[in-house]
Amino acid sequence: MPSDTLWEIAKAEVEKREISENGGDGAEVCEKSVFFIGSKNGGKTTIILRCLDRDEPPKPTLALEYTYGRRAKGHNTPKDIAHFWELGGGTSLLDLISIPITNESLRTFSLVLVLDLSKPNDLWPTMESLLQVTKAHVDKLIMKLGKTSTKAASEMRQKMWSNMQKDHPDRELIDPFPIPLVIIGSKYDIFQDFDSEKRKIICKTLRFVSHYYGASLMFASKSEALLLKIRGVINQLAFGIDKSKSISVDQNKPLFIPAGLDSLSQIGSPPLSENEIGKLHAQTPMELWKKVYEKVFPPKSANTSKETRDPARDPQYAESEVDEMRAQKDQIQDSVFLSESDNSLYFTYSGQSNTLEIRDLNYQVRVQVNTFA
Repeated sequence: MPSDTLWEIAKAEVEKREISENGGDGAEVCEKSVFFIGSKNGGKTTIILRCLDRDEPPKPTLALEYTYGRRAKGHNTPKDIAHFWELGGGTSLLDLISIPITNESLRTFSLVLVLDLSKPNDLWPTMESLLQVTKAHVDKLIMKLGKTSTKAASEMRQKMWSNMQKDHPDRELIDPFPIPLVIIGSKYDIFQDFDSEKRKIICKTLRFVSHYYGASLMFASKSEALLLKIRGVINQLAFGIDKSKSISVDQNKPLFIPAGLDSLSQIGSPPLSENEIGKLHAQTPMELWKKVYEKVFPPKSANTSKETRDPARDPQYAESEVDEMRAQKDQIQDSVFLSESDNSLYFTYSGQSNTLEIRDLNYQVRVQVNTFA
């Protein structure tokens, strides 16, 4: 009996996939992506490692890093795959946000914003910058998607409201984020020692922001119990595991509020007197909360968010041969300088024997004519 031709094998594979997509007996591999952004040194890597059950010390994230996790649905079935992306540098690498979020991955993408509770003055600018850039990029992709598939774009817009009940009293007052969003306040073990009034302002502000964006909000620390709850939420994003229905809104305890379970009436108004609020000129509720928050926690200089450390000199990425060549290059560069007094070019070198090659050298000779009477 002759063997199947390549065409017949390919045809059978396509039919198998179609059966799987239509709910047949075939097992389809599900792939989702989770993007971690947030405060520099806020604990993003630690959370990812904990979710993936990897017992290894976290390393600083240089720019944009990727890893993945797999989870089996059942016995002898393909494993679902979750892609984990992490943006390093806080707000200094905003341009890299567009790399992992593409047209192909958009409909299976989720966002996790990790904010360092121990640095309240950096909290709002970090949150605002990262969410604004991400939202602008996702909105652009959805608009582009709508030009090729209005049905797909419509489904994404409907999905934005999936966590909000149709009869929720705040439905007309919020603006859900275009992709699933989870906000994690890290380093709660430090935050819990803050003054009670400061804790109140931070908690109420984060509750408002997360509720406005239709996001989930939770606090994390080194506590194993809190990490397990965080892991459950991340696994829900990555593998579709059932959501937790527990909720904690007590500001004296770690917050844990799944999307859609909070309300503006429970959150209350911004923590300022009516007279003080009346003096603040704001066009939107989000702008009002921002001004109230920054009145108590004024943001630091924008220059502090820039990364000044040179990754090439980080010992954990040492490469002996590369580092030796770089040292020679730096030594040569340091030996060439211009004299400010006479605009002359000087070169000094005291290392090993090398050949100095100068290309495309342009020079000008100035001739001075002296006239004698």
